[in-house]
Amino acid sequence: MGITFAGQVAVVTGAGAGIGRATALAFAGEGLKVVVADLDVTSGEGTVEQIEAAGGSAVFVRCDVTIETQVKHLMEMTISTYGRLDYAFNNAGIEIEQGRLADGTQDEFDAIMGVNVKGVWLCMKYQLPLMLAQGGGAIVNTASVAGLGAAPKMSIYSASKHAVIGLTKSAAIEYAKKHIRVNAVCPGVIDTDMFRRAYEADPRKAEFAAAMHPVGRIGKVEEVASAVLYLCSDGAAFTTGHALAVDGGALAI
Repeated sequence: MGITFAGQVAVVTGAGAGIGRATALAFAGEGLKVVVADLDVTSGEGTVEQIEAAGGSAVFVRCDVTIETQVKHLMEMTISTYGRLDYAFNNAGIEIEQGRLADGTQDEFDAIMGVNVKGVWLCMKYQLPLMLAQGGGAIVNTASVAGLGAAPKMSIYSASKHAVIGLTKSAAIEYAKKHIRVNAVCPGVIDTDMFRRAYEADPRKAEFAAAMHPVGRIGKVEEVASAVLYLCSDGAAFTTGHALAVDGGALAI
C-alpha cells in the first residue's frame, strides 16, 4: 500500500468483528501496534489472537463506548501499553431499527444515539488531547451512506450517522492547524454478520442490497478497511473533514 505505519499505534473500537476486525488486522499488517476495543470479550480477544498469529502486536480492552469512564480507561490503557496514540478508528455502532419513524421507541432512540453519536464524541474527547500532546494524529469515524442521505425505516440510525459526520467536520476544523486530521468513512451495504443475519431473516434483502449498488454487489469489509487506512496515511495529508463514501456507486445514482 506504500504507507509507512511501522511502530505506530492505532485504537479500533468495535474491533471484534466485521469492519472493525478487518481494519484492526489491516493496521497490524502494516506494522502498527493495535488496541482492540469491543464489548464482546471473546470476539475482541479473537481479533488479538489473529493479529498475534500473523506476527503483529495487539492488546484487547473491553469498552462500552457509551460510558465515559470506560472510554477514558481505554485511552489510558493505550498510553500505558504502547506509550502513544497515532490513529483512532471509532467504529463501534449499532443498527436496531426496522420500522417507520412514528413506530420507533424512546429506548431505540436512546440506544442508537448513545452508541453511534455519544460513543464517537466520547472517544474523540479523550483521543484528541493525547494527539495534541504528541503533536498530531488522525481519526476516522464510521458513519454510513445513511448519513449522506435518507434511510427509510431507519430514520434514527440515519440521524445518528448524520450526527457523526457533523462531529467529524466540526472536529476537523477545530484541530486542522494542530496537525490532527478527522475524517469519516461512509460504507454502503457491507458483508458483515449484521447483514448476514438480515439476509437469513429475509433472503430478498440480499437481492435488493446488491441491486442498490451500481457495481452489482455488496461491499467487503476489507474494502472499507482499505479506505480507513488511506484516510490515516500520509497520502491523505491534505484530506480532513471529509465523509468518504465506500458504496459501490450507490450515491452516484
